[in-house]
This record gives sequence, C-alpha cells and structure tokens, in this order.
Amino acid sequence: MKKVIASLIAGLFATSVFAQAPAAPAAVAPAVKAEAKETKAVAKADAKEAKADAKADAKVEKAHAEAKSDVAEANADATKSKAKARAKAKKAKAEAKADKAVDNAEAKKDAAMK
Repeated sequence: MKKVIASLIAGLFATSVFAQAPAAPAAVAPAVKAEAKETKAVAKADAKEAKADAKADAKVEKAHAEAKSDVAEANADATKSKAKARAKAKKAKAEAKADKAVDNAEAKKDAAMK
C-alpha cells in the first residue's frame, strides 16, 4: 500500500510539473508581443518619414518645374521683344534711307536748277 501511495504521489508531482511547463512560454509571450509592437511602431514611423520625404521631394520638383516654366516664358517674351525691336530698327533704318534718298533727289534737283 505504501508503494501505491508513493506512486500516486509521484504521479501527481509529475503531472503538476508537466501542467506548469506551458505557463513559462506564456510569460515570454508578452515580451515577444512588446517587441513586435515596437517593431511595428518603428516600421510605421519609417513609412511615415518616407512618405514625408517623398512629399517634400514632390514639392521641390513642382517648384523646379514652375521655375523652368517661368524661365521659358521669360525667354519667349525676351525673344518676342527683341524681334519687335529689330523690326522697329529695320523700319527706322529704311525710313532714314528713304529720307536720305529724298534729300539727295531734292539736292540734285536744286543743283540742276541753279
């Protein structure tokens, strides 16, 4: 009878040890969860930073494109103004040449009359 009681008590201790074994990993689980949460937060922060960088780059590119557009427009205006100035100069030169021709003709006419 002592052997039976001893084996029952030994069986109880053995089952209690095996029953408590899964409890240890449960204590590790919160640490794993905290680490996973931290990793997730870091990834989220990195994604947010990357998004902000991309947005800032897009703004810079937009400003650069607008500046190029403004420069192109200014160049077009300058070319147009130069063309107008050249046309005016050409016209003035032609008028001066015509006036000179008229003056020469009048001078010749006056010289012939004398």
